[in-house]
Amino acid sequence: MRKIEIRSPLPGTFYRASAPDAPPFKADGDDVTEAETIGVIEVMKTFQEVPAGVTGKTITFLVDNEEPVMAGQVIAEVEA
Repeated sequence: MRKIEIRSPLPGTFYRASAPDAPPFKADGDDVTEAETIGVIEVMKTFQEVPAGVTGKTITFLVDNEEPVMAGQVIAEVEA
């Protein structure tokens, strides 16, 4: 199996859930499909969904919830 990187589309703050009291979109070890949202990035009070963009097994997040990210930074890996 190979690992595919999911990169941040823009700089901002990465959130793994849609709200502080909501469950995460995906947890480490979950399977994902191409269209599934794995998180959101906030930039100036605007939220951009981050789709997986790949179908695979065992997502592993490389950044924590509420962590700042840069455009192009790897935020997760998926085994495909």
